[in-house]
Amino acid sequence: MLITPPQSAATRVDHQRAAQQLIEQVLSQDTITAASFIVTLYGDVVEPRGGVLWMGSMIQACQTVDITENQVRTAVSRLVRAGQFQGDRIGRRSFYRLTATARDEFNDAAEVIYALKNRQRWQLVYVGADDSLMRRLKRLGYVSLTPRLAMGPDHIPLPTQVVVWDIDLIQGQEVFAEFVAEYWDLEQHQQAYQQFISLFGELPQWVVHLSPEVGLTLRLLMVHQYRRLILRTPYLPVPAVPEQHLESKARRLFAQLYQQLSALADAHIGRTFEHTEGYLPAQTQATERRLQCLRAVLG
Repeated sequence: MLITPPQSAATRVDHQRAAQQLIEQVLSQDTITAASFIVTLYGDVVEPRGGVLWMGSMIQACQTVDITENQVRTAVSRLVRAGQFQGDRIGRRSFYRLTATARDEFNDAAEVIYALKNRQRWQLVYVGADDSLMRRLKRLGYVSLTPRLAMGPDHIPLPTQVVVWDIDLIQGQEVFAEFVAEYWDLEQHQQAYQQFISLFGELPQWVVHLSPEVGLTLRLLMVHQYRRLILRTPYLPVPAVPEQHLESKARRLFAQLYQQLSALADAHIGRTFEHTEGYLPAQTQATERRLQCLRAVLG
């Protein structure tokens, strides 16, 4: 039987240093705003644990990625004004939750990020004169076929006043790549997925030596990077399209790392993150469902 020798103290220190360098590398390559990171924090940590978080815990989490307390408070005020957050005050403490509209959007995004949805469908969306909706759809993987007609995946909640059709590819699979090349810039998706794989590909060997706080920080940074990739992916229905290979590889890497980091991250959440009734639970049915779905990604 092959026995793995114990890791030396020097090796543990090297791995901890490598993890910290990865955090610094991600932060140096990407300007992470307070508002966008708070969105990641709520989607990954808070929503599956009841949806409420103390401002102090929010500040603590953001400080690990060099976001200051003033930046957090400013971002939260803007999120409240934008109708995404609502606050409650108990004594001298402030607690925040998502509004119902924002929660629906977060739940739809979670289905894609954590592979809770079995498959994507394609849709045609007539946006009418709503230019802001067209711009939003284009940021999230849709293409504009005409100034008022967009085409893309169905993971985006849409206003009730728009016209939506489900669509299927009935014929023309052999020339579908030509249609895709005309409307989608797949090269940018491939480059983004390759960068994600290059950034996080060495992480599995370090996980056992990370502190719980660093484990959570790395998981949040990974989710933050992956969320932007996966929500902008058009999910083209023909596997031969080149974009699919790197997307599949990145999804498997994300599923593997998320599971490995979660033992550390969830323990840290359960000991330090607070809501109105004490500490957030380390695990819930919702967090376990995410892990089950991610395990299914790996087969």
